[in-house]
Parts: sequence; structure tokens; C-alpha cells
Amino acid sequence: MMAAAREALEGFNKRPILLAVTVLTSISESDLSETGAPGSASERAALLSKLAAECGCDGVICSPLEVTAVKEANSSHFLTVTPGIRPAGEAKSDQARVATPAEVMRAGGDYLVVGRPITRAADPLQAARMIIAEMEGA
Repeated sequence: MMAAAREALEGFNKRPILLAVTVLTSISESDLSETGAPGSASERAALLSKLAAECGCDGVICSPLEVTAVKEANSSHFLTVTPGIRPAGEAKSDQARVATPAEVMRAGGDYLVVGRPITRAADPLQAARMIIAEMEGA
């Protein structure tokens, strides 16, 4: 499926970035274990990211806790897109594996997906500015 998706992009003048999904951020380690998948979420994400790279994907969507494992399993140019970003002290909500913007930046994350910490803030613009400041400070 991933190889077919990569092949389908060959005709583009400016090819879109192709991403695969590893382990959803809403799945806890115990949830993953219940599926029968061997290893930790980090091990699973690294394995799935290597498969995605072999199929020609440009990167993966992974939990912020798996960025380091994904980067170690692939080239430094292999992209990571990380949902599950929560500023320090922010509620996890339905996310099981989260990290702060600074933690993801220090791990080498490329793109951060920040939703509720901004959209549910009393002042969304100020919340976004604080997240950017935290990223820049990392």
C-alpha cells in the first residue's frame, strides 16, 4: 500500500510529502500489548518507520515519545510529524503518549501538531505564542 502510494506520486511536478502512520498517540503501551504486537511503542514505531522508508515514504506520523527511535532507525532526513503535543501542566485529554514542545524539539522532531492546547485556550493567539517560544527555547 505504501509503495503504491509512492508510485502514484511519480507524475507530480512538485511531489507531495508522503507520510505513514506508526502507533496512534491515543494507544497506551498496555493497549498496544493487548493487540498482540510485540515490543514497546518505540520499538513498534521504529520498525514501522523503517518499513515506510523502504517503501519510499518521506516520513511518519508518530508519538513525540517515539521521535528518537524513529530518527535512530532511519536517516536524519526522514521526517517525523508528532501529534500529542502538550505544554507542561496541560491535560493529556484522550492522548496516552504526549510530550512538551521543547521535549520534541530536543528529540529532533520536525513537525509538531498542536490542537487542543491552542483551540481550547482562553486566548488561542497567546497559547500559540507560548508554544512557539518554548520550541525556540529548546
